[in-house]
Amino acid sequence: MTYPESTTWLYGLQTFGIKLGLENIRRLLAALDLEHPEAFVVHLAGTNGKGSVCAMLDAIYRAAGHRCGLFTSPHLVSYRERIRVNGAMIPEDTVAALATRIREKAIGWDPHPTFFEVTLALALAHFRAEGVGVIILETGMGGRLDATNAVPSHASGITPISFDHQQWLGDNLAAIAAEKAGILKAGAPAWSAPQPGEAARVLAETAARVGTSLAFVEQPYQAGPIGLVGTHQRYNAALATAIARGAGIPVTKHALRKGIANVRWRARFERLTDPATGREWVIDGGHNEAGAEVLAATWREVYGDGDKPCVIFAAVEKKDVHGMLARLGGIASRFLLTSVHSPRAVSASSLAGAVPPGIPFEITSDAPTALSRARDVPESRCLVAGSLYLAGEFLTLLEPSTNPFEPSAQ
Repeated sequence: MTYPESTTWLYGLQTFGIKLGLENIRRLLAALDLEHPEAFVVHLAGTNGKGSVCAMLDAIYRAAGHRCGLFTSPHLVSYRERIRVNGAMIPEDTVAALATRIREKAIGWDPHPTFFEVTLALALAHFRAEGVGVIILETGMGGRLDATNAVPSHASGITPISFDHQQWLGDNLAAIAAEKAGILKAGAPAWSAPQPGEAARVLAETAARVGTSLAFVEQPYQAGPIGLVGTHQRYNAALATAIARGAGIPVTKHALRKGIANVRWRARFERLTDPATGREWVIDGGHNEAGAEVLAATWREVYGDGDKPCVIFAAVEKKDVHGMLARLGGIASRFLLTSVHSPRAVSASSLAGAVPPGIPFEITSDAPTALSRARDVPESRCLVAGSLYLAGEFLTLLEPSTNPFEPSAQ
């Protein structure tokens, strides 16, 4: 297959949906002889902040001279973002070759491997071929039954736990925490961000039961500057540095500080200048109520209470749009409601009923239309929020030289 043919096939696998469980991914990894990565594996779960902590760990290990493989999801613009070696996205021809190999291995399988399972296998094959020494794996959803949990890990981390994906993970924090805690493994030390009491209790009990140490990181990182914006990122940095110090891979203090200072992770309160108007845009991937709350707090921290942006908002199904819009309503001067390019998109018109009373809003059909309308509003700044898919679309619109946008349902 060519790269376009391979991504067409890969995205077509999303019709199989999300299937939690480890049997099929274990079968696939065994067929490809990828059951045991020849690298040190750090596994991350949690509700918010996983991507940022993974990016920080990647930056730290690379600053320490280690060859590092990074697996994250979803992507913003290109599928290739999900799989990186030493910061470089997987090449198009490598995606095509590995996808062809995996497709041939899985012909006739019932059930067929899902999109996420194939992507994980593809990543592990690339990491092995590239001879990485450290692999950082971000769970797709949950932890216990997430495909990444089929990969033996040497250390793990849990970022803040809150409500998201309740239809799969449970409708209370204890149940959700139990799923996240499923990545804890005997003898593999673990660290956690500060957690609500109920979640903390479940994590501690699970660690004791499986036979591993678990340390809670309670204080923010204060050792130097951070490449990402917001107080919450100092807690993410504290978690990343705790893992890097204690996991067992040699890392110097200089590498820790350099990695945290230089880390970059797109669509996390990312500030861009509109090439057409010169207006400042902030792009953020916050896609649940907790993420929206942190985003609003970061906005006030950076710009103060008096600077209220025009907020361009979209969401996908099964998200708490009332909760997100309520949190963002505290900083918004107006909302431009729109829809993302995804089969899971919520229509802009259906979002209207969730806008807090007293805040003006308009409905736009899609991201390009929302951008065009936003260029005419009087506010000095615009904020994009509600979905990583929306963030990816706006990165493409505001930076036309980037890779072509590849819409994805997962």
